[in-house]
Amino acid sequence: MTESTGDAMRTLLLLNIALLATPASAFDEAPDYAKDVAPILAKYCVGCHASDDKEGGLSLETWTELQAGGEHGRVVLSGGPESSSLIRRITGEDTPKMPPKDNEAPTRDEIKVLKAWVAAGANGPQGTVASQKLMTPHISPIGKVNKPVTAFDWSPDGKTVASGLFGELIVSDANQLVPKWRIAGLTGKVNSVRYSKDGKWIAVSTGVTGVSGLAGIYDADRGVLVSKFSGHRDTLYTAVLSPDKSLLATAGYDRRIILWDTKTGKELRVLEGHNGAIFDLDFAPDGNTIASASADETIKVWDVATGERLDTRSEPLGEQYVVRFSPDGQLLLGGGADNRIRIWKFISKTKAANNPLLFARFGHEGPVTHMRFSATGNQLISAAEDQTVKLWETETFTPVHAFEKQPAMVGSLAFAPTGNRMVIGRMDGSVGTYDVKLPRPPFVSENIVRRAAARPVINVSAFKQIKEVEPNSQPPQAQAVTVPATISGVIHSADKETNDKDLYRFAARAGERWVIEVNASRSKSPLDSRIAVLTPAGKPVPRVMLQAVRDSYFTFRGKNSDTSDDFRIHNWEEMELNQYIYANGEVARLWLYPRGPDSGFKVYPGRGKRYGFFDTTPLAHALHEPCYIVEPHPPGTELIPNGLPTFTLNYENDDEARRKLGKDSKLFFTAPKDGQYLVRIGDTRGYSGAEFKYDLHIRPPKPAFKVKLNGANPTVNAGSGREFNVAVNRIDGFDGPVRIDISGMPPGYHATTPIIIEAGQDIAFGSINVEPDAPAPSEADAKASVVTATGFIDGKKVETKVNNFGTIKHAAKPKLLVTLKPNSGNPQWSPDQPFELTIAPGETITARVIVERNGFKGRIDFGKDDSGRNLPHGVYVDNIGLNGLMIVEGQTEREFYITAANWVPETTRLFHLRATAEKGQTSWPILLHVRQKEARVTSAGGE
Repeated sequence: MTESTGDAMRTLLLLNIALLATPASAFDEAPDYAKDVAPILAKYCVGCHASDDKEGGLSLETWTELQAGGEHGRVVLSGGPESSSLIRRITGEDTPKMPPKDNEAPTRDEIKVLKAWVAAGANGPQGTVASQKLMTPHISPIGKVNKPVTAFDWSPDGKTVASGLFGELIVSDANQLVPKWRIAGLTGKVNSVRYSKDGKWIAVSTGVTGVSGLAGIYDADRGVLVSKFSGHRDTLYTAVLSPDKSLLATAGYDRRIILWDTKTGKELRVLEGHNGAIFDLDFAPDGNTIASASADETIKVWDVATGERLDTRSEPLGEQYVVRFSPDGQLLLGGGADNRIRIWKFISKTKAANNPLLFARFGHEGPVTHMRFSATGNQLISAAEDQTVKLWETETFTPVHAFEKQPAMVGSLAFAPTGNRMVIGRMDGSVGTYDVKLPRPPFVSENIVRRAAARPVINVSAFKQIKEVEPNSQPPQAQAVTVPATISGVIHSADKETNDKDLYRFAARAGERWVIEVNASRSKSPLDSRIAVLTPAGKPVPRVMLQAVRDSYFTFRGKNSDTSDDFRIHNWEEMELNQYIYANGEVARLWLYPRGPDSGFKVYPGRGKRYGFFDTTPLAHALHEPCYIVEPHPPGTELIPNGLPTFTLNYENDDEARRKLGKDSKLFFTAPKDGQYLVRIGDTRGYSGAEFKYDLHIRPPKPAFKVKLNGANPTVNAGSGREFNVAVNRIDGFDGPVRIDISGMPPGYHATTPIIIEAGQDIAFGSINVEPDAPAPSEADAKASVVTATGFIDGKKVETKVNNFGTIKHAAKPKLLVTLKPNSGNPQWSPDQPFELTIAPGETITARVIVERNGFKGRIDFGKDDSGRNLPHGVYVDNIGLNGLMIVEGQTEREFYITAANWVPETTRLFHLRATAEKGQTSWPILLHVRQKEARVTSAGGE
């Protein structure tokens, strides 16, 4: 039985018990204690009032203890239900009401049974039966039933496997699965078996629902019981040994984690804080911390020595059934009822800290019940209630293989220490072994569609002008054209009832890239064009397969087809920048995280009208409309099912995806193979007419870029600065970085240089700053700035001139001066030696902004989600709240936070702050280094 089905079985057993409690109205005689009353007490009361845990000094576990009462005397008075404390607490006539309000309470009929029993004299059993504990009834199966394999582990030396069944522990030869020894007669179902790190002991957890939980340590060679541990009030789901075997940790339905001394068998401490059953535990490799997975939808991390809770991860959306540390102790994994596997970077090793979420993978179509790492940590296997088992690589945690669907639910699994085999125990009692091999090379997901295959050279010397020839509305009628070409045509049919479309046939070789572009709306044609590439038979040509990896929906409000801001989507915390989001045929891309409690994602380009990707056209989306985070794959890829949909995008376009051509269409087509292809053009609304004219261009792409400097002719105040920006117009798919160099500044004036417009980004910011005592520039110096832009296209360096600053003007010292500096230390500064900060991916650091008020008394705002100007993409000013980064009236400085996303590459970049007051005064820039932590080494050799 899997951990997740434990609750289902518990519910079933309790239902059977409840069925035995016949309503009082149905009794011709007084209710019988053993048959009618005891099951009700076992169901609702014994969890808190048991022999080993007498809350209020009261135990209801036996008839004798019930008669003895608690700290305040007897709870049942013969013949007087209205005076019996047990009845009055259950009905709420006395306080506190029992059971507590968050717990399941007896039904009206069950209360009637209790009242009728007390009214009839509250009679019970006699003799030895009176001291027997309440037990769930034994129900014998009909016919022979194989015991489910509910627990499994592989010995560290790879020679044996240990398996748990109902009431049995078996240790078998790992190759033949022939039993070497077995222990029978264990109490209840064996929920877990775990070898010690040295392989000499096996920890076992068992128990009986509603009664008790037991754990044992067995000698792995001889099957001899080493120690036995009892202290839980309900069934145990897990028992695990610390790496040095000094501690045993146990947990189960009673929500408590108990740490035991394995030498003395004594209870050392109890870890409490979960609000639901605890299904799994795992020690960190160093043994200093332990993690727990619970029905309260959390994963918690605890300090073993002190019992202090170091972290609670609340990202899960369902009960958590399994938790694992990676073998190197760097990662923490959780899985459960929301079908997801989450991976956190484990940093709360010695003190309380928030372990950052690295990945959240939609793993299976059913709840994730089991996970195991290989010994080296480079592989992970997972199993779910939907009877599926998957193999994952652990660099990006991408599934690489789905095993055959299991004949029954997986009750347990284990990895061989060599990592090349695994064993699966099933609920039908069968066992399966599988060879495991991680595919090579490692799986690639998002970038696979950008494969760098060499494309044929296209001869563009013979560019043709072609007139449309009718009829050409059906694939067999498609007009043959030689490309590159410009085709002039009209969407018009003599038959006004016909939705006219024009088709053109052209030849292409595999890997050739073509731009298919319409000029209609721009030339005042009423045509709202739509284009597509088809096979000669008129079938769509697939462009990309998108596999959903996370499901979501739009919250708060719907979206129109233009906005790139405030994308509020469910469960956004598990999404990452640069991921693709699919909604009803549109693909957008996440650009900036929500930057406060009343905000949503920004999508590319981060400002203005949003972009579509894969030539999809942005659309309007309704509130609560489904959307998905998707990963792209080449058409025909055999994808591993994950329970979420896949979407195939074809080569087609309505409005050009970058929003530069209005209603005109533009499509980038890469021929998948040698052959003939059709281009179809029509009106997206189905309209036509003699005035619906167009020019259809089929041409090779000509990647290029143009850069414009915005903020020319600035007036710069002495000692202060003024912001400018440089924006790139990317042409025909050019997506690389562009470097802007600035020279020729007047004496005492400094401009941010170089400025890098990052790959895929469209804008970058800089600041012109002037030294406090710099003279006003001469007329010639004021106009002498030189700005150049450099990029690489198809491996060739391309350099272009950019408009300069025009005429730079000098002004007096402003009423407000802004200084940006590190939060600690006293580093040296000069205009040619700026302050420096260093941040690692996934890290948050602090900095300080200081203002000099020269008569300015108001509030100083530095922006909200746009504060921190020219930070690398993925690095942002954090914790801005509702009001953004600001310094309020009467204050002159503030500490603020800078965070880098986990994926940000190493880079060095100048950034600054801009105040909205005093015409936008800027600070002198500060130099930010993004460096991996292991790459940061001081002269002393430390971090």
